[in-house]
Amino acid sequence: MAALGSTLASFGESLSIVDRDGEQSYVALDGAANAVAAALVDAGARPGSVVASVCPAGRWWLAGTYGAWRAGAVLLPLEASHPPAELRHPVTDSGVTHVLCTAESAELANELASFTNAQIVDVREVVAAGSSEKLLEISDDGDAMIVYTSGTTGLPKGVVHTHRSLGAQCSAMVEAWAWTAADRIVCVLPLNHVHGLVNVTFTSLSVGAVLETPGHFDALETWERLASGDITVFMAVPTIYSRLVRAWLDADDETKARWSSRAASLRLMVSGSAALPVSTLEQWREISGHVLLERYGMTELGMVLGNTLDRRVPGHVGWPFPGVEVRIVSEDIVNVPDGDVGELLVRGTQVFSRYLNRPDATAESFVDGWFRTGDVAQQTPDGYRLLGRASVDIIKSGGEKVSALEIEEVFRTHPAIADCAVVGLPDEEWGERVAMAWIADSGDRPTDIEFRAWGKERLAPAKVPFDYLCISELPRNPMGKVTKAAVKELFG
Repeated sequence: MAALGSTLASFGESLSIVDRDGEQSYVALDGAANAVAAALVDAGARPGSVVASVCPAGRWWLAGTYGAWRAGAVLLPLEASHPPAELRHPVTDSGVTHVLCTAESAELANELASFTNAQIVDVREVVAAGSSEKLLEISDDGDAMIVYTSGTTGLPKGVVHTHRSLGAQCSAMVEAWAWTAADRIVCVLPLNHVHGLVNVTFTSLSVGAVLETPGHFDALETWERLASGDITVFMAVPTIYSRLVRAWLDADDETKARWSSRAASLRLMVSGSAALPVSTLEQWREISGHVLLERYGMTELGMVLGNTLDRRVPGHVGWPFPGVEVRIVSEDIVNVPDGDVGELLVRGTQVFSRYLNRPDATAESFVDGWFRTGDVAQQTPDGYRLLGRASVDIIKSGGEKVSALEIEEVFRTHPAIADCAVVGLPDEEWGERVAMAWIADSGDRPTDIEFRAWGKERLAPAKVPFDYLCISELPRNPMGKVTKAAVKELFG
């Protein structure tokens, strides 16, 4: 299996990327990646070095990513809009040696580099210099990328993927969703999660398709691209589809008709990263003529289950992707009869290598070579259904998976808070919204706005609670553990 990015030059002068700087061909992207690889090697990068990227979405991010791999390094993609305090843990935990940036993210890069005395490489500058050298042979089993995901412990865990596991994920999606070089996709998803990273970016470029990266999501801009006649594939989280529905409802009749008729020409629209409300699915079908293809995956696994091009059942996430094996088991890890509920286990080439620096967590996540997802599932004649998470401390909000325990640890440092409990409340737009019940440590009673402002300085936006409830004590079980179901009830 060829390493991702190793075949860029084979697509020649065909268009690879459209970003804020214009258009770039595959052969130009290939040359830029070689220049970054040479600069990293000159700066001391060695096989296994961890290279963080805070480049903006587009050609500079791609050149940095493929260049890091060609230097034998491991990529750590970071979200440049997050505060440095949020990024300190992944940078220090992974031992970052180099930080890739452009001028617009240089200030953040300098702050992150100071955490580990890393060296900074300005991708735009080194590409302009245009140097290159003989590239390393990349092993399929070598580490390729670390993506941090919130687990049931307070701090996020680094999920390590190899070149082989990433390649298997892309190959499965190419086969299942019939990707070709004739496709064109617009990426409105962040590049620090597998949805935007693998499903949209790496998969499209692995077949020679065109990738558009505006670098942000704007509902009106996205509608205009969907109605342009250029785009063939679109992927987003349910929250984005909800916002697109709202924008359509707010438009005048002429605009509605134009958007709807032209969006119908896309061959595929996919929704994932959170449960899709049936109401949103139905609204989108009425507006665009598309039945959104729902699928299920995880940071550790890539895509696992998906509806097919030919069959899509609302409320179901379909069948295993090519090369993926699944089981549903009871608490004692025995297969349950079809139709019964149990934990979903997964096996296949696309499964991650390990949790970085967490051998115990890695061992606990596998049983006889099968990865334990912690998700409760059921197999039906219409495909698999996901019924929820085994852990109540994982919240999915707007496609982001966040740890309630991590948020609690941060907010317990607030001077007004003696203790707190974070839960996810059902929300039509966000899937779940983060809420916090808290016990006052003094007479100070910050407002919700003040709490959110404080949280945004320390956490990624998706982790900052929307709702705050001051209570006298937290509900606990006889063992002293906070009962999250009872906390949810407090919010009515």
